Amino acid sequence: MLLIMALCLLCPWIAPYDPYEIGASDPFLGPNRTNWFGTDDLGRDLLSRILYGGRITILVAIAATVIALIIGTAWGLAAGVRRGWLDEALMRTADATMAIPQILFGLVCISAVGASVISLPIVVGILLSPTTARMARSAVVTELSSQYVVAAQASGFTRTRLIWSEVMPNIAPQLLVQLSINAAAAVMLEATLSFIGLGIQPPNASWGTLMLQGYAKIWNTYWFVAFPALAVTITILAFNAYGERIRKDLDSRRSSAHE
Repeated sequence: MLLIMALCLLCPWIAPYDPYEIGASDPFLGPNRTNWFGTDDLGRDLLSRILYGGRITILVAIAATVIALIIGTAWGLAAGVRRGWLDEALMRTADATMAIPQILFGLVCISAVGASVISLPIVVGILLSPTTARMARSAVVTELSSQYVVAAQASGFTRTRLIWSEVMPNIAPQLLVQLSINAAAAVMLEATLSFIGLGIQPPNASWGTLMLQGYAKIWNTYWFVAFPALAVTITILAFNAYGERIRKDLDSRRSSAHE
């Protein structure tokens, strides 16, 4: 995961060619010694375009993940701490939002605000915030029922001090797991929205945009669509594997604590 992010974010220094240079090589070349991933329909080096497209995809995913974490954590924290009617209202809102397919919701939002590098991570972050809110609320409720919270309250801790000094540090591992899950989902959503033409717009290109362009030329060369799709797949698997590793470590620590 770190290797993928490093390659994409450092692309200006490691990309072999200018990703926007038209006619640098013959169009529709397959992988060769000069162009490792071949070329596109305009003769541009596909490896360079994938690296630069990956930078956009990764940055959008990171921004969307941070937005989802901030909104979702505040959402779930308010529901878990306040409980009562506020808890019901916030969680029913989350359920109603999650009932709408994310792609459909994303299409409506992007159509309303327009597709850009700024609007895309905001929309994707909002789409991912309800699941984060439910996870955060569940973790907060579990921690508030723990014995150490009762002891802290008996010691005179205020609610604000209790939340920030005791509860939040203990739910941080669960939030980290959700962070990796959201990152994988953000990569998929960005690629999907760009693939249907509502994401990153030319001349910029993300992995989803490259897949859209390659799909239109698939009868000329399948490399054009295969390599961006492979980059999306590997990145999603890397984020999910990272989250699964954290979850297993968390479960093993809990088991050791109970023993």
